Amino acid sequence: MTEILVEFDEVLKTDDGAEYAARACGAPMGDGLWEGWLEFTTVDGGQPLRTARETTQPNRTDVAYWATGLTPVYLEGALDRALERLVRER
Repeated sequence: MTEILVEFDEVLKTDDGAEYAARACGAPMGDGLWEGWLEFTTVDGGQPLRTARETTQPNRTDVAYWATGLTPVYLEGALDRALERLVRER
C-alpha cells in the first residue's frame, strides 16, 4: 500500500510558470524491500506526475529517512525527470 512519507513546503516552478507541490511516497515491494518515488501536483490540484523509483530501501523507516533528506535542488531535478517521463509516455 502506498504511503505519503513527506509533503514538502517548497513550491517548484517550471520555466513555463507552472507551480508544483512535491511529496515523497513509498510502498513495500514483493520481496520485502521498500521503494520510494516522488509525486508532483500542480498547486491548483491537477493530476499528479510521478517519477520512476528513486530509491530502494530495506524497510519503511529507511525510505522515510531518505525522504527527509531530499533538498530543493533534488526535488527540482526529480520534477524535470517526471515531466520528461510524461512526454516520453505520450
